[in-house]
Parts: sequence; structure tokens; C-alpha cells
Amino acid sequence: MVFRHALILFCSLMCGSADQALAAPEARQLFGGVGTPAPMEARAIGAFARGCLAGATALPINGETWQVMRLERNRNWGHPDMVAFLERFARDIPRVSSWPGLLVGDISQARGGPMLTGHASHQIGLDADIWLTPMPRRTLTREERRDISATNVVAADWNDVNPAVWTRDHVAVLRHAARAPEVSRVLVNPAIKRALCRDAGPTDRAWLRKVRPWWGHNFHFHVRIACPASSPECREQDAVPAGDGCGAELDWWFSPAARTPRDPNAPAPRQLTMADLPAACGRVLTAP
Repeated sequence: MVFRHALILFCSLMCGSADQALAAPEARQLFGGVGTPAPMEARAIGAFARGCLAGATALPINGETWQVMRLERNRNWGHPDMVAFLERFARDIPRVSSWPGLLVGDISQARGGPMLTGHASHQIGLDADIWLTPMPRRTLTREERRDISATNVVAADWNDVNPAVWTRDHVAVLRHAARAPEVSRVLVNPAIKRALCRDAGPTDRAWLRKVRPWWGHNFHFHVRIACPASSPECREQDAVPAGDGCGAELDWWFSPAARTPRDPNAPAPRQLTMADLPAACGRVLTAP
């Protein structure tokens, strides 16, 4: 399988004509077809939405305070720093909330890179999705992890959280994630950000700066950690703006401009090819 990917990759990188370049395979097809990590020194390579991952580590599917969901996707791989963070964070959850633990969604593929479905980021092993549903006190079956849904905590009008499901524990879990020094961003639905701005209280607000509104994210929140010092090829995002993010910048997310659906007649975004990724990603992909 890897040898076949190497041949396809060689053509995608070396074919010279315009027609051949247009026919280059999508990077998501190549990375999505490899189920084992590259046996290399652990490195996050490139940008969060344009890169790959060497030397990935798998988050065990069961821990005392976490369970991995959607096992059939094989996306519980991450940079060792991310896996270590998730294990520490999960162990803290029963202490900071009444949740027994976390349900963990997608982290990254075994060698990172673009995914066939679901994400633009999650490519360098430093992103993780965590369900807005507490872990049950029993071990879920593989079938349950495939079939059950996370909890939508946002109201039907998308203007606020649903008070029937939103709790102080949600605030506590998100606060604890944002306070972690290695975390650079926590992405949530704008309605969740609005609720956090209201529920945080008047004094303890510094952590809100890292909590950033983004489309979707009503069933889960997205944690991103900073580029590890041991990954010089990792491209860090710009720092989040100063302030708690609860003013006019949050109001925009509830405006008609933010809620205008994408033109269905607009061309679909071009999928990434290997030529769009750092050169080192070719070596990651074809490693034994």
C-alpha cells in the first residue's frame, strides 16, 4: 500500500505538463489511505491546515477518564505533546467538574495531512475535538462509539445556548482547557462564546481570550496546542487578539453577514495536492 502511494506521489511531484499537474492526486486521498504512523522523530510539519505529522502517537482508546469515539475513522493519532496534554486534561476533569471524563473525537490521521472528510485543520497532530457530552461511567461498546451522537448545546435559533442542556460543568471544562499554558485556542460555536462571556463572572476573564468563535462547534469544542519547540517546521498561528473577545468582534458572528450561506453555485474549493504541502510531507507519506 505504501509503495503504491509512493509511485502516485512520485508522479504527482514530478509530472511536468499542465494536464499532468491537474491530474495530480489529492493529498487527502494519499494521507487518508495510510493507517500507520511514520517511524520518524516526532515532528509537526507545516501549518494546521496545510501540513503533516511524523512520529505520531495514538491516544489509547480507553483511559480512566476518557474514551475515544468514532474508532472506525482511525483518527486518534497526534503529536506526542498533544496526546500527553489530552491525558493530563482528562485526568483533571473529575476534579474541576462533575463529569467522569471526556469523550474524545478526531485528533489527526496516522501521518496527519488532509482528511477525506470533516476537517480543514487537524493536519499536524496539534488539534483535537472533545465532545460537549460527559463520558459515561461505563465503557461504551465499539458500536455505541460509532452510532451515538454528541449533545448539541446550542438553541434552535443559534443565538444562545440551550438552557435545557447547558450547565456550569460546560463552563468549568472549557475554562480549564483555555487556562492550560500549552493551549493556544479553544474553538466553540459563537453562541457558546456568548454564554461563556455571560457566565464567566466579572473578575476571572483572562482565559476567555483563547476561546474563539467559529462556525459549527455546537456538538464539540476544538482544542489547539502551540507548536512544540522540537518541531521547527511547524507554522504557528498569529497570537489571539488582546481582550476577552466579548465585544463587537463577537457581535459580528450574529450578524446577517456571518450567517449568509455559501453560494451553492460557487466553485468548490480546490483540494490540496502534495505540491501544496511542505516538501518534508512527501518523506513522511512514503516512509516505511
